[in-house]
Amino acid sequence: MTWLALSVVLLAGTQASAQQRYDDLVALFREWRDFQRPRLVDGVPDYTAGAMAAQQRELPAFQRRLAAMDTTGWSVPQRVDWALVRAEMNGLDFDHRVLKPWARDPTFYVTVFPSQSDQPAREGHYARGGIEIWKDRDEEIGAGLRAIPRLLDQARGNLVGNAGDLWSLGIRRMRAQSGDLEALAQRLAGNAALAADVRRGREATDQFRGWLESQAASRTGPSGIGVEHYDWYLENVELVPYRWQDIVTLMRRELARSVAALKLEEERNRGLPPHEPVTSHAEWERRFNAAVSEYVAFLRDRQILTVQDYMEPALRERLGRFSPGPREFFNEVNYRDPIVMRTHDFHWIDLARMTADPHPSVIRRGPLRYNIFITRTEGFATAMEEMMMHAGFLDTHPRGRELIYILVAQRAARALGDLMMHANRWTLEQAAQFTASQTPRNWLRLDGNTVWGEQHLYLRQPAYGISYLGGKMEIERLLADRAREQGQAFTLKRFMDEFTAVGMIPMSLARWELTGQMER
Repeated sequence: MTWLALSVVLLAGTQASAQQRYDDLVALFREWRDFQRPRLVDGVPDYTAGAMAAQQRELPAFQRRLAAMDTTGWSVPQRVDWALVRAEMNGLDFDHRVLKPWARDPTFYVTVFPSQSDQPAREGHYARGGIEIWKDRDEEIGAGLRAIPRLLDQARGNLVGNAGDLWSLGIRRMRAQSGDLEALAQRLAGNAALAADVRRGREATDQFRGWLESQAASRTGPSGIGVEHYDWYLENVELVPYRWQDIVTLMRRELARSVAALKLEEERNRGLPPHEPVTSHAEWERRFNAAVSEYVAFLRDRQILTVQDYMEPALRERLGRFSPGPREFFNEVNYRDPIVMRTHDFHWIDLARMTADPHPSVIRRGPLRYNIFITRTEGFATAMEEMMMHAGFLDTHPRGRELIYILVAQRAARALGDLMMHANRWTLEQAAQFTASQTPRNWLRLDGNTVWGEQHLYLRQPAYGISYLGGKMEIERLLADRAREQGQAFTLKRFMDEFTAVGMIPMSLARWELTGQMER
C-alpha cells in the first residue's frame, strides 16, 4: 500500500471515528433530555424535595460523561452542539443550587396558557405538563386539568422559599389562571366531563391562591440571585461574553443614546402631523395587513434575505385583533404605525422556520432548555427594528423612526430593572417604577400589565431582560466582523441567510459557527 493510499485510509478511519463520537453525543443528549424532565407520579410531575435531591445527585454523572468526550476532529457545528448540551446541564445545575423555582416561585406552578408564546419555548420556568389551550386537543386539556389539584397540593409542601416579590407576584398569576379557567369553562360548556375538570381545576387554583395569601406575611426575603450568581449564569448558561457590571454600563449607554436620538428625530419631524393611533376595527384591518405586505415586499425587493413561502403567512396569522383600549405599551407603538413592530415579529418567522425547515442537528431542532436561545431570538427581533430602519424601511414613515428609539429606551430601562433586581438593589416595584419613568411619553403605564409582567419575568428568569439589547449588540458586532472578513463579497442577504440557518442558539455560539472563532 502506498503512503498516499495509507493516508486516505487513516483519514477515513479518523473521520468515521469522529462521526461515531458525535453520534455518542446525540445519544447522550437524548438520554439527558429524558433525565432533565421530572418523573411523573400518577400523572403529576414530582418536584418534592426528595425527587429534586435525587436528580441533583445524579446530574454530575451526566456532566462527567459529557466532559470526557473527545471532540478531536469534530466540525465547528458539532462542537457547538457539544457546548449547547453543556449549557443545558449547567442550567439544571443552577436550578438546583440557586434558582430552585419549585421551592421559591409560586408562578412555577401556573399551568394554564391561553395564548401562544412567540418564543421556541415558554418564557421562564414552569412545571412540566402545561396546558396550551390555544393548540391542545381536548384529551390533552383534560389530562392537564385533572393534574392541577394534585400539583397544587404538592406545591404547598414544596414552596419553602422566602422570596417576597416572587411570592406576591405569584398570587397575581394564580388569580389570572383562575380567570383563564373561567374563560375556558365557557368555551367547554357543551362538554360535561371537561367542564367538570375545569371547575375542579379552578377551585384548586383559588384555594391555592388563598393559601399563598395566608403565607405572604412570612415571605419577605430578597428575590434576586446576587451579582456573583448572575455572572456565573451569564458565563455558563446563557453564554454571554459580559458580566453584570459591563451590562449595566451598556444599558445605561443605550438608554441615553435612544432618548437623545428620539429628541433629534422629534426636532427633525416637528413640522409633520402627529402620530394618531388606530381608532377602529376597519382601520386596524387595513393598516395592519398593509404593513405585512409592505414589510415582506421590502425584504424581497431590497434583497435583505431570502423570502420563503412560509414567512408572510406566519406574520399575517399573528397580527392579533383590534382593541379600543386602554392601550398597553406595545400597542401605543403598534397603533401609531403598524409597520414598525412587523420587524420585531421576526419571532413568528423563526417559529415557522422551525416547522417548515427544521435544523439538521437533532440537538438544535427543538427548543433549547432554560431559554438559552434568547440572545438569538429576542436579540435578533430587537435588532431587526433598528437594522431595517437604517436599511431604509422607514424612509417613507419618518415618525416611525421616533417609535424605534422609544422601543430602544424601554428595552434599556427594563434591562436595568433586571440587573438591579438580581443585585437585590431594587425591589420589583422599584424596577417597575424606574422602567415606567424612563420610557418616553409615559406610554408604559404603572397601572397597566406590561411593566409588571415584564419585570416579574426578568426576576424569575435571570438575564432575560438584558437579552433584547444584549443580543442586538452581539448581532451588530457579528455583522461588522463578517463584513470585514468578506470585504467586497459581503452582502446583507448572504449574512442574514447564513445567520438564520445556524438555528436558535446563543449569539456567542452563532459567532463561533460563522467565524470559526470562539470567544472565552
